[in-house]
Amino acid sequence: FFSRLTFFAFCAFCTMSPPCGNVPVEVVSNDKPRTKLLKSLKLSDPVPEAGIERAVEIMRGGGMFRFDNAPGVEDEVSKAEVDIAKYTNFKYAIGMNSGASCIFLALKAIGVKHGDKVLSNAFTFTAVPSAIVHAGGEPVYVDCEENYILDLVHLESQIVSSGAKWLIVSHMRGKVSDMDAIVALCLKYEVRMIEDCAHSLGVLWNGVHTGHHGEIACISSQSYKMLNSGEGGFALTDDDRLAALMIIYTGAYEKLYQKHTLRPADEVFEAIKAEQIPPNYSLRMTQLAAAVIRPQILTLEERVLIYARRYEQVEAQLNDTPNIVVPKQLPQVRTVCDTIQFNLVDMTEAQIAAFLKETNAHGVQLSIFGAKENARNFRNWSYGPVPEYLGKTEGIIKRAVDCRLPMQFEDKDFDVMCAVIRESMEAVMQC
Repeated sequence: FFSRLTFFAFCAFCTMSPPCGNVPVEVVSNDKPRTKLLKSLKLSDPVPEAGIERAVEIMRGGGMFRFDNAPGVEDEVSKAEVDIAKYTNFKYAIGMNSGASCIFLALKAIGVKHGDKVLSNAFTFTAVPSAIVHAGGEPVYVDCEENYILDLVHLESQIVSSGAKWLIVSHMRGKVSDMDAIVALCLKYEVRMIEDCAHSLGVLWNGVHTGHHGEIACISSQSYKMLNSGEGGFALTDDDRLAALMIIYTGAYEKLYQKHTLRPADEVFEAIKAEQIPPNYSLRMTQLAAAVIRPQILTLEERVLIYARRYEQVEAQLNDTPNIVVPKQLPQVRTVCDTIQFNLVDMTEAQIAAFLKETNAHGVQLSIFGAKENARNFRNWSYGPVPEYLGKTEGIIKRAVDCRLPMQFEDKDFDVMCAVIRESMEAVMQC
């Protein structure tokens, strides 16, 4: 009886006070029993037993460096490079210690010099502009649309106004922009493109794996990606010279490039070295990382189908929840849905904060891309010039929610997750 009386008194207070969103979040209450998710959304995919066994075998032998193997014995990194190149249909793959390292060396390989302006998404992870700055470039940001892809009108405007001749298209959270239109703009203005495919492994554009529109594609095997080696990544390309440059840059000094299974002819390397021996950045992937990656590549398509089915289940429930809209991707995209993003509509900042507090209190760890401390908020990229011209993106990311969909969950766990989200929204918006 007391809890009901408290609830009615709270609602009466709301009718005499500012809107519910302005009430301190601690007083949000509900007299109904509340659902709670007991599993963490932060779960990473486990390493298959075959990967664990191979990694232990390598550690017992001590040969963790990719060039440790005896002549004629193919190393584990080369094997992983062959596997991932086959899956993505690229000629070359170069394993590195992180996806960000791949972007950095891709920029160096295509010729970015100190002070060059490099275009990129305003909606991406801090690793992308960090790699631009690391390579000596100056980031020039492009606004996003409501569905998180590049605003093509703003892209063309930024190309023209900045004079930039380099572009990194980031498929952030697997959201693929209109790549045909972007290629047309690059051809029109003579802009060279790299694709950040850290979140788009398995994602197709008109049946072709992402990454083939640019000169180099960069994927990641950081823990929350489709491949999990803790840290790691691959640069993918069909270009002989770019592949040779990146192989040397990663640390194939002297003639160690000959230990790469996927590589251009010796003449390509020697011609580069004859011009000037490139620097050794020592960004190689280890045999341990490659060992845990390889068996995961074999299950990619199986997991893509599981994610797609679960995404539909979650998307339908979220779209049925008031004040939530899940944006649609372009029809040319075959998605990989290991995460879901949605926009909060018709809510004040205080209501959004209360909603996040409610979901987190009930086991669903959500985040807002535009939150003050979020590394995906461009205002935190103060290692370079912080732009003041991205009002459109800022307005979108302040109400864009990020939610993981762990492979280790069962279907019923996602039903519980959606129930928590729905009940939290009801609790906040009940007045």
